[in-house]
Amino acid sequence: MSYLEFAYIHLVTVVPAFLIGTYLLFTKKGTPIHKRFGRIYMILMLVTACISLFMQAQVGPLFLGHFGYIHLLSFLTIYAVPVAYFSAKNGNIKRHKASMVALYVGGMLVAGTFAFMPGRLLHDWLFV
Repeated sequence: MSYLEFAYIHLVTVVPAFLIGTYLLFTKKGTPIHKRFGRIYMILMLVTACISLFMQAQVGPLFLGHFGYIHLLSFLTIYAVPVAYFSAKNGNIKRHKASMVALYVGGMLVAGTFAFMPGRLLHDWLFV
């Protein structure tokens, strides 16, 4: 697949993840709808993070000829999702909450901010 194809798939998974994650952040926790949307959110975030690993960094230094600093957020996501899931399953709600907040802030807000910076594909699509 080409970079552009991965970018489209990435966008298709990250937009609903952002909407669901924002909803979950501001609504009552522990309800059946929270649990259902939470699972969907986690799956979307994992798929998004995995897809991003196939996208070569376009800005800044490259590591191993492919990865950039932004890929660290993908690895954060791949780590935080299982931690959050198993923490909730085991009743460690404090750790679940911390993992989910880190996931949202790092995987959505920080990565999203970088996505709109000059030289990035999303910036070019929207502003050029």
